[in-house]
Amino acid sequence: QVQLVESGGGLVQAGGSPRLPCAASGLPLSMYCMGWFRQAPGKEREFLGSIWWSYGNTYDADSAKGRFTISRDNAKNTVYLQMNSLKPEDTAVYYCAAAPVGSTWYAGSDYDYWGQGTQVTVSS
Repeated sequence: QVQLVESGGGLVQAGGSPRLPCAASGLPLSMYCMGWFRQAPGKEREFLGSIWWSYGNTYDADSAKGRFTISRDNAKNTVYLQMNSLKPEDTAVYYCAAAPVGSTWYAGSDYDYWGQGTQVTVSS
């Protein structure tokens, strides 16, 4: 019954700054960190950042260049990815995932649960 559901994707123009929510259910979020990844066609999955649910601590990938911010809403069991100043090369499927506390938060292999992803397409 574990579900991670991303939304908020779609076609956006370059320079846009959408926020992607991921609604989680069926797992004790206090025991997990929540991460965001993306995967472009023909490319490997890329880690963007994660948040330690209980405390709100975040770990961001260097490649994010300050353009990605992860936050959470405890009341809604939802984690967010705020993206700023999008470029065409940001076009990808964006995923949220859950990893147990104590795992390596930036390693995709340590994440136990994954959402289906939401497509973000950035046009010029």
